Parts: sequence; structure tokens; C-alpha cells
Amino acid sequence: MLINYFKIAFRNLTKNKVYSFINIGGLSVGMSVAILIGLWIYDELSYNKSHKNYDSIAQIRNISTDPNTGITRSGPALQFPLGTSLKNNYKHYFKHVLLAFWVGDYTLSSDNNKYPKRGEFIDGDVIEMLSLKMLKGSGASLQDPHSVILSKSTAEAIFGNEDPLNKNLKIDNRMDVVVRGVYEDLPKNNRFREVQFFSPWSLWVSSNDWVKACENQWENSSFNVYVQTQPNVSVEQANVALKDFYNKNAPKQIADEWRKYNPGIFLYPMKQWHLYSEFKDGKVAGGRITFVWLFGIVGIFVLLLACINFMNLSTARSEKRAKEVGIRKAIGSVRSQLIQQFLSESFLVVLLAFVIAIGFVLLTLPWFNNLADKDMSVPFTNPVFWAISLAFIVFTAGMAGIYPAFYLSSFQPVKVLKGTFKLGRFSSLPRKVLVVVQFTVSVVLIVGTIVVYQQIKHARNRPVGYNREGLIKVSLNDPNYQGKQDVIKTELINTGIVENLALSSSPLTEIWSNAGGYNWKGKDPELASDFAVINVTHDFGKLVDWKIKEGRDFSRAFATDSNAIVINETAAKYLGLKNPVGEFITNADEGANKSWQIIGVVKDLVMQSPYEPVKRSFYFLDPKYADVSQMIIKMKPDVSASEALPKIEAVFNKIVPSALFDYKFVDQEYGKKFSQEERIGKLATFFALLAIFISCLGLFGLASFVAEQRTKEIGIRKVLGASIGSLWSMLSKDFVVLVIISCMIAAPIAYYFMNQWLIKYNYHTEISWWIFVVTGMGALGITLLTVSYQAVKAALMNPIKSLKTE
Repeated sequence: MLINYFKIAFRNLTKNKVYSFINIGGLSVGMSVAILIGLWIYDELSYNKSHKNYDSIAQIRNISTDPNTGITRSGPALQFPLGTSLKNNYKHYFKHVLLAFWVGDYTLSSDNNKYPKRGEFIDGDVIEMLSLKMLKGSGASLQDPHSVILSKSTAEAIFGNEDPLNKNLKIDNRMDVVVRGVYEDLPKNNRFREVQFFSPWSLWVSSNDWVKACENQWENSSFNVYVQTQPNVSVEQANVALKDFYNKNAPKQIADEWRKYNPGIFLYPMKQWHLYSEFKDGKVAGGRITFVWLFGIVGIFVLLLACINFMNLSTARSEKRAKEVGIRKAIGSVRSQLIQQFLSESFLVVLLAFVIAIGFVLLTLPWFNNLADKDMSVPFTNPVFWAISLAFIVFTAGMAGIYPAFYLSSFQPVKVLKGTFKLGRFSSLPRKVLVVVQFTVSVVLIVGTIVVYQQIKHARNRPVGYNREGLIKVSLNDPNYQGKQDVIKTELINTGIVENLALSSSPLTEIWSNAGGYNWKGKDPELASDFAVINVTHDFGKLVDWKIKEGRDFSRAFATDSNAIVINETAAKYLGLKNPVGEFITNADEGANKSWQIIGVVKDLVMQSPYEPVKRSFYFLDPKYADVSQMIIKMKPDVSASEALPKIEAVFNKIVPSALFDYKFVDQEYGKKFSQEERIGKLATFFALLAIFISCLGLFGLASFVAEQRTKEIGIRKVLGASIGSLWSMLSKDFVVLVIISCMIAAPIAYYFMNQWLIKYNYHTEISWWIFVVTGMGALGITLLTVSYQAVKAALMNPIKSLKTE
């Protein structure tokens, strides 16, 4: 019987080729989207799960409350002695406590070859804690303070086919290390994927005097701490143990001073790092999990659109199958058998659609991986995949076929065979409702896509307070740069392709240092005094073309500028000084008599997220600190980068041949801040276009059916003098009305959800009325284009042929 069902189903498919194509095509596209989104969601949910200790690894974060504003903040920057205290005093709770510095850009040198690589200095237990798969070496490979372990791809890039073990390397031309191990590259969906080498924390301490000075310094928060809890200890238990940490472990004087901020620390589990990366009031407040839910819902709705097409076309053609149902019932078929027949047709259609969908996924996956910045593949060898696929096929077949099956099997054989069977005036109502649902979903997706791009455009157009054009930054990691900056500047300007050069302790697109303890006239003793600190040289302001609002810029004409400071607008407002220029800033941590005079106030420079408020910032004229970090070079506007870069590199190679010329364009670095939103926007566009395609495919099928159903009516109207335009209007108006209703329903839904998304950004656009107008007009235009082909084709038909069919 089952084989017979499928034979009949196959005959129906081949008999009605156009409708079969629409059904199978629409379902295959919908299933493709669902599969792609399913792979994307699986990749997101499995982030960092390649670590065996995934459930017990965490990062320590600080938390404190500003007593003046009541705002609670949290961050990963911690003190050196905090890690030491955790190691010594909390062994019962933590199996591993790892002190680490931030992942950064370094230069690995082998003989005369230099390689820019990302690395991290961290305690040696990282191999066991992260369960790194050592291809060479062992879990103890980082116990030697002058060791390094490389990822497989990094080892191959440096040493080729040679055995890298026990080979000598230099890090930034100042730290000598020996390769003690090679570990397998981590998957792309891993937090530590970007780390291309690990080296011991003890090496970082011994190679940097400022780090060594922080060993017992509770006031400096510049480091990371990772932990792994003991097997019998949960994250919640560890957090309870860490309550009131600073009062128990920090020196009494510091603990008393900090008490007003209610400081503390807590565990931020690895399972939250990727999906829950946003914090509000010091607590986890979401992150990419929002997009996981969003795209999951999109995938379900896009698949639903395809199923709606199947339901609509199946029920629309019910009159043509009514006689078949009547005859089957008359010769003894019961309703359950008819339901099984129609469900088997649905299953066959879905099965064919699934096969096509898999082919479509395989074709588009490389492009989709590039778009989504993923490394996904279809897991054909995984039995779970096939089990899920079977469930997916059955579910889709049921969702698409259950309504048509019950609807078609309900016809009464007596009325059908007597010719008195009529569908009724409301028989098309379910189809109309489903069309409205289709276009409501499509319009919501289009509005969402436009809003995402509007938000990106809004942030990109935000005044950043400086000019990024023609700027490149060069990292000065190599110690051989010291004392040669002026020579480099002179040589570069002499080339005729460089306009100016300055030094800074932070890149223009990041803030690397924050400090507190500052005082000024009239300051409330309870007021927090945490500021971003950027040390610069004289030409920094001129180079970046910052805008002076009050006072003046740093100048070599004033010897006193060595004790001068320029502040940004946000800092000026925070200080509460009526006329800040000429006032003094002091810091007890720098010595009782250390003070700086404010000589200028500049417009805010957006150095961090373009979606967040600018941080209050101090710019110090301090070459001693500025010259150990970043060199910013401004190329002349009439010189192309392709012409300038070789000449700039030649100067660097001539003066500091041991260093790697590692440069980045400032505007490109700033552009990276929009990467996540842009990626989400592109994915949303892709899904919205496919949703529109599926909806239009369904409309095309319905329009062709309506035109076929009204063939006689159209012929009569033409004989009576109806114009092509009036016939087109008659066939199109019902669909236009449905789309207008869809737009009216979609507008408030889209506004609500996109407004909820926007308000998470401090700096965001507003949802303009024109977005809904443009989307509505676009939806109407697409509908008319889709329907018009069938409408015009029917209107142009020879009425003699139409009437002869009767």
C-alpha cells in the first residue's frame, strides 16, 4: 500500500510540472536556509567546546560601583597580586590559576627571518587547562621560563618541514626562547584560535621591569587571570568563596580606601565568553545569543514560508482533486487512507526538496562561511546529523502536508460525484491568511535589514574628532627602536612622501591604559577619578588634526609643556571646572608635588567603540612612555599607499634592520569595529532575499492558478470589451490588498523588535518612517511584478480559445 501511495504521488508530481516545480523549489530553498542556519547555530553553541575542561574554565572579572552615579561596571583587567592570592589562598576551589598578559602582536625571529604573530604570555599550566593537543613536546613544555610552544600552522610557517623542537627564536628581538612544543591548531570557533604561540608568564615578568614592579602593587590593573575550578567545585560555590575578596586579601589601607566602590571579583565561565559577552550593571546581559535566537526564528519562519506555498497550492487546486477523492471514497477508501495518501505526497516532495537543498548547501557553503566568518562543513559522517535530518524531513512534511491532507480528505463523495460540490465563498480565506503571514515575515526581515545598515551608517558617520585619512601605525616592539625615532622621522620626511610623524602610548583606535587617583580644584572627595591615559609627543595633535575647543595644543615653544596636559570634552565636563584651561591636575600616586597644568580642551576622539560614549581622557606630553608603543605616520595626500609604503619600509629597514616593519592603516583598524554588525547585516540581507523569493514563488503559483480558474470569465469579459489593463487590475487587486495588510501588520512588529535591538547601543540611530514606506512600496512592486506575468498572459489570451474549452 505504501509503495502504491508513492507511485500515485509521483504521477501527480509529473502530471503537474509547474506546481511541482514551485513546491519543490520553494521547499528546497526554505530547507537550505534552515540547514545553513542550523549549521551556524551549532557552530555558535559549540564555541570553545573543543576544550575538555570547558565546563570548569573561567576568567576572573572585577566589579565595582561608582558611588556618585550608582553605575556598576565590570572588566577583565586585574592586579598581579590578585592572581598570587588566588594561587596561595584558594587552592581548595581552584585546580589551576593562570596569570596572563593580553593577547598581542609580536615578532618571532628565526635567523634573519621575521614573522608577525599573535601570542600570549601565560602560566605554564595552560597546556593542561586548555587540553591543548601536543603534537610535539608535552604538558610540561612551558615550565622552562625561556620556552615557547607554537601552533602547528605557525611552526610550519617558520620552520617548514624541519623539526621545530629545540630551535631558537627571539620574541620582539629581546626575549630569547627555545621551541619546546607544537600543538594542534585550535578550531575557528575557539577563543584562543588567534593565539599562534604561548610563552611563560615568568618570561614576561622578567623581561619587563614595569610588570615586575607590579608584583605587589594592588593599584595597577593590567593583567588577566584564568582559573579552572576543582572537580567538586561549581562556579557558584567559587563565587561565594570570592565574596569580599579585597577586604580579605588586599592591604588594609587599600581595602579601606576602595570600600566605597564596593569592589569585588567573580568567575566568568568559558561557556558564556562567546554568547554572553555583553555586560550591564556589572552583570552578563546578553551578546551573540541574541543573534542565535534571532536567526533560529528566521530559519523557522523561512521554512514556514515554503510550507505555506505547499499548503496554498495544494488547497487551491482542491477542485481538481475533488473528483479523485469522491471516487476513492465511493469505492471504499476511508478518510485515514486518503490522509496517508496526501501525506505520502507531501513526504515525497519534501524528500526531493531535501536532496536538492543539500546540494544547494554544498554549493553555497564556501561563500556562506566567508560571509559568516566560519569554518563549517556538512557532517555527513555523523550519525546524529542523519537522525536530525530524518526528523527534519518528517517534521517539514508534516507541517507542509497535514492541513491539505485533512482538508482534501474531508470532501463528501455524493456532492462531488453529483457535480454539486462547491468550495464556498470563504474557501480561499485560509490561503489569504497564509499569504499575509508570508509577506508579514518577509517585510519584517527587510525592515530589520535596513535598520541594521542604518545603524552601521550612523556609527560610521559619527564625528570621531580626528582625521584618519593617510594615517598608518607602526608597532615599536623591537628595543632597537629606542633613541632612533627622531632619525626615522627625519629620513621619512626627506623622502617627500611623509607629511608628519608622532608617537603615542595607545593606537588611535584603542585605549590601552587607564589610571585613577587624580585630584583637581573643587573635586568631591567621593568622586571617582578614573581616566583614559594617553602619552603623546608634540606633533600628535597636529598629525591627527584634533579640534581645539579651548586653549592650545602642545608646543615646543613652551618648555613648561613637559608638565602640561590636554583633556577631552568629556573629561572637562566631568571635572566640573568653569574654565579648565590653566587649572592643575595632581596625582598622589606620582608624588606629592607632581602636577600638570591643563593647556587645552579638544573635541572627543572616538578611540574605542563607535557605539559607546567616549571615555574621559587625559593626553600627557610624555615621550618617555609614548616612544615605546606606537608610531603614527601621516602620508601626504597626493601620494598613493602603493607608492609610499615601499619607501617607508626602506627607511625602517635601513635604520632598524633587526625590526619587522609591522604596519596597519588606521582607517582599516577603525573599520573593523563595525565587522560584527556588517556581518549580521549581510546575513540578514541574504535571508530576507530568500524569504522574498519563496513568497514570490508562492504568489506566482497562486496567480497562475487563479488565472487558470477564471479562464472563462476572462474570455467573456474580453468579448464584452474589457481592456487588458482592467483585466490585469481585476486579477492583481486581491494580491495587492493582501500585501498592504501584511505591511500594516509587519510595521509595528518590526518597529518593536528593531527598537529593542537599537537601545542596547548608547549611540544609535532612530527608526525613520521612510523605512516602512520604502519597504511597503518595494513589497508592492515585487508583488505586482510577480503577479503581472500571469495576469497579462491571461488577459492576452484569445477569448475564442477560452470559451471553446467549455
